Amino acid sequence: MKEKIYSDKAPKAIGTYSQAVSVNGGKTIYLSGQIPLNPSSMEMVSDNIDDQIKQVFENLKSVCNASGGNLNDIVKLNVFLTDLTNFSKVNEIMASYFVEPYPARAAVGIKELPRAALVEMDAIMVIS
Repeated sequence: MKEKIYSDKAPKAIGTYSQAVSVNGGKTIYLSGQIPLNPSSMEMVSDNIDDQIKQVFENLKSVCNASGGNLNDIVKLNVFLTDLTNFSKVNEIMASYFVEPYPARAAVGIKELPRAALVEMDAIMVIS
């Protein structure tokens, strides 16, 4: 059985999806992709990649918290970047949000993202 997870501290879904869905009795959470939207205004935080990466982590954190967990419960993180030269910035900023053991991760360079975002991330979280 799956259950919808919602946080009003993260951007509302801009399509036909949930912010997150829990399964396995609420122990496994699939977090939808987050782009750097400010949850209040639903606008991009800025054109600056550092600001965008931080906002994506803040959005993911809010959904994790609404699920009963936190960022360090993430076991798999997928990062989508429109410019892979920004990957080192993801690593740098990610280090301030996570502790070891870090989640498994993939980074993919893509042509474009919704609303001209520079970065998007989705994740799988397991709550013990």
